[in-house]
Amino acid sequence: MQDILLLMQDPTAWIALITLIVMEVVLGIDNLIFISILTNKLPEEHREKARRVGIGLALVMRLALLGTVAWIVQLTTPVFEALGHGFSWKDMILIAGGLFLVWKATKEIHHNVDPQDHEEDFIASSVTTGFAAAIGQILLLDLVFSVDSIITAVGMTPHLPIMVVAVIVAVTVMLVASGPLARFIEKNPTIVMLALGFLLMIGTTLIAEGAGFHVPKGYVYAAMTFSALVEVLNMLSRRKRQREKALKQ
Repeated sequence: MQDILLLMQDPTAWIALITLIVMEVVLGIDNLIFISILTNKLPEEHREKARRVGIGLALVMRLALLGTVAWIVQLTTPVFEALGHGFSWKDMILIAGGLFLVWKATKEIHHNVDPQDHEEDFIASSVTTGFAAAIGQILLLDLVFSVDSIITAVGMTPHLPIMVVAVIVAVTVMLVASGPLARFIEKNPTIVMLALGFLLMIGTTLIAEGAGFHVPKGYVYAAMTFSALVEVLNMLSRRKRQREKALKQ
């Protein structure tokens, strides 16, 4: 308790906390996009519950991982070498998560382009199976991002309470924002394709990072922001044309 009171009086601790919260929220955007697309495929009465359960379990998992932070840091130690690059467990987790994202996004893009092909839809038609599958995929992807963010957080501050508070605040923001974002994506079909494009880019970035090629996150998020702004302009243009057409009628 005394250590926490000392941290609260330390300006550098507050700066580290704010920085970590911002980082966790930004990284959470990737998760939110995936969660929104995934839960929108469930029956409407189960979507909100799936989002809350998935994000709630993700919070529990992240806090549990913080409890093993000393072990997670060791995941950066190379376990084998290939093509001149030493691969650690962290690298392999990032590559596996990236491949999963690329596969999932590609499958969803195919489903949107050819909606008649439902035979191999990833979410089963059964509500129970679909709900469990959605929660499992949310946790699987969150595990990948959690390991990466925790290792980054350890490099920014050695204080576990700061990391815990940052994770709780960031996940709370995700919980609040998940519903509005999911409804926005559902009401704007073109946003779905843009979001899937983001997931493809994020998945490719994870694979590159795992293979030893550093991709500055600023470039990735700048590209995502630019694409989102272009899509907003397209949406405004479409709505204006629709209003003009309605007035003429």
